[in-house]
Amino acid sequence: MARESPPLLALHGITKRFPGVTALADVSLDVRAGEVLGLLGENGAGKSTLLKIVSGAQRPDAGTITWQGETATLATPHQAQQRGIVTIYQEFNLVPDLTIAENVFIGREPLRATGLIDWPRLARDTGDVTRRIGLDLDPMMSVRDLSVAEQQMVEIARALSMQSRLIIMDEPTSALSETEVARLLRIMDSLRHAGLAVIFVTHRLTEATGVCDRVTVLRDGRLAGTRPVAGLEMDELIRMMVGRSAEQLYRRPATRRAPGPVRLSIRNLRTEGVTTHGTVLHGIDLDVRQGEIVGIAGLVGAGRTELARAVFGADPRAGGRIEVDGSPVRVHSPRDAIRAGIGLVPEDRKLQALFLALAVRHNFSIAALGQFLSFGVFVRERAEAEALEHYRRTLKIRMSSGEQMVVNLSGGNQQKVVLARWLALKPNVLIVDEPTRGVDIAAKAEVHELLDELAGNGIAVMAISSELPEVLAISDRIITMREGRITGDLPAAEATQEKLMALMTLAPVDA
Repeated sequence: MARESPPLLALHGITKRFPGVTALADVSLDVRAGEVLGLLGENGAGKSTLLKIVSGAQRPDAGTITWQGETATLATPHQAQQRGIVTIYQEFNLVPDLTIAENVFIGREPLRATGLIDWPRLARDTGDVTRRIGLDLDPMMSVRDLSVAEQQMVEIARALSMQSRLIIMDEPTSALSETEVARLLRIMDSLRHAGLAVIFVTHRLTEATGVCDRVTVLRDGRLAGTRPVAGLEMDELIRMMVGRSAEQLYRRPATRRAPGPVRLSIRNLRTEGVTTHGTVLHGIDLDVRQGEIVGIAGLVGAGRTELARAVFGADPRAGGRIEVDGSPVRVHSPRDAIRAGIGLVPEDRKLQALFLALAVRHNFSIAALGQFLSFGVFVRERAEAEALEHYRRTLKIRMSSGEQMVVNLSGGNQQKVVLARWLALKPNVLIVDEPTRGVDIAAKAEVHELLDELAGNGIAVMAISSELPEVLAISDRIITMREGRITGDLPAAEATQEKLMALMTLAPVDA
């Protein structure tokens, strides 16, 4: 058993300081061969800093690291990898234009006596590794042509090819479907049975308790505790992370407000026959009323994001009619949607919403810049700052100032900046796609409460989420989709995860 063996890796009293902040203070943890250790905590708890120390990207200011019982120095990632410590980050470290085999053995390709790459052996060695994790693809296939889940498996294959003893997985499930998540958790279980140690970082607590042997929780840069998963109550785990119980985090109002007249009306929206990189939409009919939150649920490929992008004018439509407050609107571009009072918080805030190299102030005002211009040229910086301060207080955005780089905010606060951008435009309709992806449990509760407040102020909200508990928690009404068609429409009060899953997996009826 893993618990009967000595620790493979042990950290004792790790402290790391940056100018003006202590990121880690006297943190200790250990992980054994044949064990999956969950590393949990809110954004800003110190998880990323701890991972960088273990992976050799940063050095601690105090504390010791032991590897297989001996004091170790991990001054560089190369030193960590030489000991068998490999980190798989949330943002993949793959070269898209190279093959699976080239990515798995990059920099370590087998060579012939002539010094040239031995391509048959490279393909053979890659196949030996990928088959261990169930990736049954041609090793010479380009990584660019793989799905997100398959690319992640290439990362795992590369780690295994390096004779890893400890694999660190940083938020590996954040962009995966439920089916892909289940597959990844099975792979992690197989790694455990093969005698490897795994440190698993996730915001999804059900995944952590489902696959981990123990969990170590950080809060505000300090160790909140380490617990065996067996017998651990979810409420205790949440309390360790945030200092409050689950019931205190988000309380759905006992009585929901009565929705007003229809604000957004969609009729026969189609994308057949137009260029699209996603699921084709077939005759979508949907109404969202004033003060109503309509949740959109569906498996990957159901067409949820495609629906949001088509309504917002980000993708072309083959036909259909859109009305806002009873008046037809022509939406052929995001500019048209904004003029019609429609806002979109996209699925991937870093790639599709934020300018990571710019300050919070610029990210906030960029869509509503016209409100802050004099003579159409000069930015009224005082008005801009006052508006940002208003939404900072309203949305409880944690930032040092408007000049702070948005890339340095936590995921939850980045999401609030995107929400603030759209609220400054005072939309009638707000579409939010995966509003809490990659944010911690406390920030998730804050976003839920914010969406409820927005609806209470009369905004029609369409919320897309891959997490059924989230859809059930925030919605007044839930629409289910499959293969570009609507398969169900029911009040949230009558919905259960089982009912939604049944509707999400129904074969849609052709119009």
